[in-house]
Amino acid sequence: MSSRMHPRSRLPPPGPGRLAARVLCLGNELLADDALGAAVAAELERLGPEGVEVVFTPLTGFYLLEHLLDTPRLVVVDTIVSGAAPPGTIRTFREEDVQTPPGGSPHYVGLFEALAAARALGLAAPGEITLLAVEAADCSTVGGAMHPAVKAALPQVVRRVLNLLNGAGG
Repeated sequence: MSSRMHPRSRLPPPGPGRLAARVLCLGNELLADDALGAAVAAELERLGPEGVEVVFTPLTGFYLLEHLLDTPRLVVVDTIVSGAAPPGTIRTFREEDVQTPPGGSPHYVGLFEALAAARALGLAAPGEITLLAVEAADCSTVGGAMHPAVKAALPQVVRRVLNLLNGAGG
């Protein structure tokens, strides 16, 4: 594990069973609304869903590979700035709902490119992936406060993650 990683995780209980799921919270604690991932991870860690590993990381690209492997289910929490919805709007996507442009750049590798690489290499990528995307207002102001609507979405994001983990959908 790289020394630059900042994982916050609750390991599954000991026993013969494998990890049931991993929640991967992405973002950067220093960048206004992008800090939502760290806040969601902290709250999930406090609640401690059994058999679930909770990870927060500010890293992207191939650095995500170790967080994508060896779990049957992956729930990803991240902020987006699409301009298509008001800040704080939560959208749930399955992997198959997300279209990525073909011919990705070797200079930028995102979540789905890292997943494609894992699968192409025959690595143990998750079979089920759900993405919770929260519309942000500002993901670039260093030291900025979270937008009130984004901050207010935090409890609902946590509830949706727990519902997904319990099979109740998002």
